[in-house]
Amino acid sequence: GFNLSMPHKVSILPLLDGLGESARMIGAVNCVVRRDGRLIGENTDGKGFLMSLQRLVDPRGKNVLLFGAGGAARAIAVELALAGADRIAVVNRSEARADELVSLLRDRTKTRARFIRWEGEYEVPRETDVVVNATSIGLYDENARLALAPHSLAPGMVAADVVFNPPGTRFIQDSARRGCATLDGLGMLVNQAAIGIRYWTGVDADVAVMRRALEKALKLP
Repeated sequence: GFNLSMPHKVSILPLLDGLGESARMIGAVNCVVRRDGRLIGENTDGKGFLMSLQRLVDPRGKNVLLFGAGGAARAIAVELALAGADRIAVVNRSEARADELVSLLRDRTKTRARFIRWEGEYEVPRETDVVVNATSIGLYDENARLALAPHSLAPGMVAADVVFNPPGTRFIQDSARRGCATLDGLGMLVNQAAIGIRYWTGVDADVAVMRRALEKALKLP
């Protein structure tokens, strides 16, 4: 099998023999697996995020706040919904893109989904269990700030970021200061790769070794 990235995640679809459940829902593939002579498309991005999150909290029955409605957000939302998240609120500036994701979740899963327009400093509702930054805000810029009111973050919440470089984004730092459990983007990146290795070989890779290698490659302290 093999991995692929943009702009091929969608254009490869008609060339494949089949799709995994979540890849079909997401409408994009980043991992192709050969099964019984057939090429099957999978999406390991959301699965990698879910694998990281489950080390801190089971999303089943949880209330999730998701910033962004792009490819990463779509993959994460689908996997969280399939894992039993009770509610997913999609906070985004573009209503059209968010509505597409919300409609998908409502039509294809049991999760209660809704759109929230992102305007100004968004305040996280107190009943939120998991807050996810699924945008690229903070990528290669540790000072870039998510338009979120830090005082609305609270102990007991899990704050997760998809940005992997730097792993200590401003969002992660603000969340930690407010007492949240935090997940940086390195976990999602490592786990999606480990899932691909399992698909191809049946072997569970050592994710701790993979993370250390990634940190070294990124020259992280």
